[in-house]
Amino acid sequence: MMCSGRVDLAHIFRAFVNGVDGVFIGACHLNECNYITHGNYHAQNTVLLGKRILEHVGLNPERLRIQFMSGAEANVFVESVNECIRKVKEIGPLGKGKGESVGKDELKSRLADVARLVPYIKVVNQEKLTSRLQDPDECEKLFTKEEIDKLFSDVVSYYVDPEKCQACMTCARRCPVEAIISAKNQVHIVDQEKCIKCGTCFEVCPPRFGAVTKIVGMPVPPPLPEEKRAVVRKAKEKEVA
Repeated sequence: MMCSGRVDLAHIFRAFVNGVDGVFIGACHLNECNYITHGNYHAQNTVLLGKRILEHVGLNPERLRIQFMSGAEANVFVESVNECIRKVKEIGPLGKGKGESVGKDELKSRLADVARLVPYIKVVNQEKLTSRLQDPDECEKLFTKEEIDKLFSDVVSYYVDPEKCQACMTCARRCPVEAIISAKNQVHIVDQEKCIKCGTCFEVCPPRFGAVTKIVGMPVPPPLPEEKRAVVRKAKEKEVA
C-alpha cells in the first residue's frame, strides 16, 4: 500500500504500453488524507490528465478509473474493482474496443511517445496537477481536449547551436538524465531520444554563449557528424583576426 499521490503518470502509461486493458486507482476520500500532502488530489488530477491523453491517442478514457474510499470500506473497494473490470470487458481489448480503431503497431508507438514525454507533460501541467478541485464540473474542465492536442503539437525541444557552443560542459553536468553528448573541445549534442524536455540546459547555458535554443513544434536540426564537432574558441578567432 502507498499514498495515491505517489501514483505517477509514468506508472499509468507503462501499464498501457505493456498491453494492460485498464488501470484502477484506489485513493482516500478527498480532504481525509492521512498525511499533510493531500496526495489524493494529485492522484485525481493525474487521472483527469491521463484520461485526456488516452483520448488523444485514440483510446477510451474509461479504461482509466479512480475511486475514493477509506480503509474501512472494503465493500466499496470490491464493488469499484468489479465495476471497473466489467466496464473494461465491455469496452474490449486495448485498441480494439468501442470507439477505438488504432492499429497495434501504431498504438504501441503512440503510447511509447507519451511514456517518453511524461516528464515534459508533468512540467507543463505542474500547476494544474497541484490544484484541489472537488466540483465535478470544474474537474471536467481542468484539462481540455484542445489543451492536450496543443501540448502534443507544440512539443518543446532543445538544440545546441554548433556556432555558439564553446564546450563549457555546464549543460552536460546539469542535465538530470545525461541526455547531452559532450566531450572536451567538442560541440555538445542533445540526444533527443533521452531528452525529457525539462529545459535545464536552456536555463544554465551561460548567457555569454546562449548556445541552447528552444524549438517549439518544429523539427530539430540534425546533429553535426562527430568529425565536425571541434570547437573553435572565440578568443582564438579574435587573435587570428
